[in-house]
Parts: sequence; structure tokens; C-alpha cells
Amino acid sequence: MKIALFASTTATLLARKAATSAFTAPQSLQTIFRQIRGNEVVLASSNVSRFLASSSSSADQEIHEGQMLDVSRFMSGNRPEGTEDYIMQQTMVRVKDPEKSLAFYCDVLGFKLIHYSEFPQWKFNVYFVAPVDPSTVKATRSERWNHCMTTPGCIELTWNYGSEKEEGKVYNTGNADATGTSDGEKVRGGFGHIGITVPNVYTACERFHSLGVEFHKSPNSGGMKGLAFIKDPDGYLIEVLPQGEMVAEPVDCLGVAADGGEGYKDNSK
Repeated sequence: MKIALFASTTATLLARKAATSAFTAPQSLQTIFRQIRGNEVVLASSNVSRFLASSSSSADQEIHEGQMLDVSRFMSGNRPEGTEDYIMQQTMVRVKDPEKSLAFYCDVLGFKLIHYSEFPQWKFNVYFVAPVDPSTVKATRSERWNHCMTTPGCIELTWNYGSEKEEGKVYNTGNADATGTSDGEKVRGGFGHIGITVPNVYTACERFHSLGVEFHKSPNSGGMKGLAFIKDPDGYLIEVLPQGEMVAEPVDCLGVAADGGEGYKDNSK
């Protein structure tokens, strides 16, 4: 049985290739429809960008069992008792120069510094930034701490004293990066990126470009159109996604046409 898969710009769809006629598609992708033609199952979306073929005659293209997970139970039911009030409060990254990092996250991305702590006895400071209304930033240290600890999606910027004086990059970004390795070889790190969403990716990227932000991928580059990757001062990747449907525009901020750019690239390699 041949399964042809079409991938939307948001993600590559995973299909179940089995001896039965059962087929499970991601429920969250509302634009997908299913067609059955003879012994061929076709998945498509309203914004198709790439076509992938999978055939049982090609071991290299085979969809492995490990990719076919039934995750439906993780989307339903109550949270385990005692976890109802847990939140995903922060991701921490180490930064070389706190002033440059704060300027990027606050002036470029529009976050606000909602809390910070200084630990001179241990020679490091931490700065919590988040995309919040400036009017919600508290006046006192205790108020800022309580607000920070109940605000989802913060980024904790950790500065170890003296790193700002070091030459070149200091921290490994996790994406095919040789920084900090003893042999100078790039490592396949586990960390990938931080992500933000914006009303319009192309408009946001025009602004980022005008501010001199470095792009890893402009909206029309690569195989997936309508999303971008920019870099913060330390080289950490930040994905820029739309708050809605992924729609490609004819030309992006770097002049790349919607039908241009190289194919998909795994950032970890």
C-alpha cells in the first residue's frame, strides 16, 4: 500500500503505514482532508508546500514505527491530582553580555524585564523577561518575584560575571555549534530554539531586518514558508511563527521569493 504525504508549511504530517486501512491524522490541523483513491491514501492541506513519497520498496523512505505514536490520551482528561496549578514558567539561557541581551529581548522582541536577582557572592545575576503589558511590572522586589513566578513563558537570562570580557562566542547554542568543544567539532545539541508568535511574520521580519537582527532563516528561505528564525546576541535561535494560518507572501525581507530558497535543513546538524 502506497501512502503519499503532503506537508503543510506548519509541519510534516506523519501517516500510519500499516497492513490495515486504519489511518490517524493530527486533529489540530483543521485544513487537512482525506482522499482515498484505490490503494493510495493521500493527505493534503490548503497550504501545501512540499510533497514527500513513502514506498515500501524503499527502506530509506520508510516511515518507522517510532514515528507513529498514538498521543490522543495526552490531549484529554484531567491533569494529575496535585498538578492543576503547575505552569511552564521559564526557560533559562546563559548570556555573554546582559546589556546586549536585555536590549535585544526588550527593545527588539518587545519583552519587559519583570524581575531580576543579583548574586555577587556567587558571581552571577539572573534577569527574567516576558511579553507582558508594562503596566503589570511590579514596584517592589517581593511583588516582582511573585508576579514572575506566576507568569508563564518567561526567559531567564543568566549572566556569569566576566563572560562579557571573553573573546568571541562563549556559549554553545545547541545547533551544530562548535563553541566550547574540546576538539573544535560541531555538536548535535539537544536545545533547539525559543519561539514567539506574531500577527504577521513578514511585517515582523521587516522590522527585525531594519534593526540589524541576524537571520538564520528568512520567511521564504528553506522548505517551510511563512516562518523565520532569527538569532539573539549569543546566537540562540528564535523561531517566529504567525498567530494564525501559515501563508507565504511573494517576497520576504531579504528579497527571497516564495518559490525560492533551499530545501528543509535540520538545525541540529
